[in-house]
Amino acid sequence: MEERVNGITTQLSAAADDAKATFGGLTPEQLNWKPSETGWSVGQCLEHIIKTNTEFYGDFDKIASGDRRNSFWENWSPFTGMFGGFLIKTLSNDAKKVKAPSKKIVPPSDVSADIVERFVVHHAELNEKIAATANADWDKTVVTSPFLAVMTYRLSDGYKIVVAHSKRHIRQAKRVIETEGFPI
Repeated sequence: MEERVNGITTQLSAAADDAKATFGGLTPEQLNWKPSETGWSVGQCLEHIIKTNTEFYGDFDKIASGDRRNSFWENWSPFTGMFGGFLIKTLSNDAKKVKAPSKKIVPPSDVSADIVERFVVHHAELNEKIAATANADWDKTVVTSPFLAVMTYRLSDGYKIVVAHSKRHIRQAKRVIETEGFPI
């Protein structure tokens, strides 16, 4: 299990390091610049990842404490394997645009200038929460999406989804700074 934990936490640490190296020197104006009326800024991409991951903290904490049990639906859902694989594949494909599944994870238009540092701190905190679940059976523990109650997936897939989601939005933020008109 330690190998699986290290695999996930290493990828999340690398994503945080990448974000810090790429976006850490940006000005508040650059962090909040949007490539279009509907496009997200670098800051919004990072804020969205924080908001999304935080929605899972309650489940992660219960799993870590050993107090959480799968619900009836989580035990018997015929969609568990399908949804996990679908989300991993979808998040890995930048060509497919995906709308945020809930307004509560849509970032504000203006993001504070400390977003990159908060993103790095968030990933360190997330890694601690993931490491705390090392004793759980990641393949038998099933979580329900906080955004769509019918969507269930194995905890092992959930962590892969978290990694793919972080990487997707970092790639999106990199495309923002490469867009014509980005303030220099």
